Amino acid sequence: MDIAPTTAEGSMASGHFAVIDTETTGLFPGGHDRIVEIAIVTMDRQGSVVERWETLVNPGRDLGKQSLHGIRAADILEAPRFADIADELSWRLSGSVVVAHNLSFDARFLLAEFGRTQVRVPEDALHGGVCTMRLAHQYLPGAGRTLQDCCDAFGIPLEHAHSASADAEAAAILLSRYMELDHDLPLWDEHIRKAAATNWHAGTGLTPCRPVLRTVADSPREHFLERMAARMPEFDGPVHHEEYLAVLDQALLDRHLSAHEQAALIDVAAMVGIGPDEAAALHVDYFGALTASAWADGILTAEESEDLVAVARLLAIDPATVTDALDGPPSAPRTMAGEPVDRSLTAGDLVVLTGDMSRSRTEIEGLLSRAGFTPHKAVTKKVRLLVAADPDSLSGKARKARDYGIPVVDEDYLWNVVLR
Repeated sequence: MDIAPTTAEGSMASGHFAVIDTETTGLFPGGHDRIVEIAIVTMDRQGSVVERWETLVNPGRDLGKQSLHGIRAADILEAPRFADIADELSWRLSGSVVVAHNLSFDARFLLAEFGRTQVRVPEDALHGGVCTMRLAHQYLPGAGRTLQDCCDAFGIPLEHAHSASADAEAAAILLSRYMELDHDLPLWDEHIRKAAATNWHAGTGLTPCRPVLRTVADSPREHFLERMAARMPEFDGPVHHEEYLAVLDQALLDRHLSAHEQAALIDVAAMVGIGPDEAAALHVDYFGALTASAWADGILTAEESEDLVAVARLLAIDPATVTDALDGPPSAPRTMAGEPVDRSLTAGDLVVLTGDMSRSRTEIEGLLSRAGFTPHKAVTKKVRLLVAADPDSLSGKARKARDYGIPVVDEDYLWNVVLR
């Protein structure tokens, strides 16, 4: 449902969740980088979508790494500038809980853009929202930090990644899955009450700007390094470290760190209080996690080797560490689906289903519950078994299970062994 009123009073969706995503020219909101696309998916307390809105934004400069966001210069010629949408955007966000995957990144860009206009938005209203990346530690233990990784855990499709509308839609579904797992969590209502009580929009009438949408439907091809990053183990360090590493994920996607991106990383490090020695240690840890991801299947391909060498060069990793990484896995390879594993289940074990089976999912989950097992919606490292309609499934859940070494079994195994 698209809402585009000709005038408005107060906030657009007070007491709702406004899930946002921005595509940008780069990583440095305080400098020359700008927002080139923004999308908002508005949801109610039950996790249902009540409105979608998106537009391209003319940044008044080049589009940066077009290979990442897939926006063409021709697409933004008629697009509004941020100043043209600032008042409407403020109205759409006012009174709502702002949500994003890596909220810190989007909030910094929005605040920088609003700062160039006459429209003022409270900093706390953006930074104090909900970050689905941080919530993954609570609801998806063992998952990585990327949106793709979290979506795979729930089997949420993410097509046309790195377009604002697709990423905002996926993050909205991800939030709804969190809410389903913990529907009565007081935190949800606490956020809504706080947001509803802090409407900041002036309440005067506004004339919405005509949105301009991208014309290219296909997203850029996912880079191999991005797929490797999506398989990296869960980060369990301080929040400010994860914020720095999330920016590093984006900067390294094309295996190049421009001077501009280096400046952006320095800026982020300074903002969250990370010094040079601490950053260097994080780079070593990052390279180690990437190495483990590349070796997860027990094989290091030529493309994986090239990527590891490229990342090591960019992060100034010691040559001896690189040699060790190329010579063999950092530890014994994880057990993968298809290899001999202990598939015995005990009461309370988490079991996930994927695909269309001979009986409805509700019926199968009921049978599992009565048998003493715990049906689960997402694939995490705590899951004991994934039952797939097709054991060779390429679904996000199946990929995630194989990455974690969780057995993937077919429906026959479900009926003849698990529920016999």
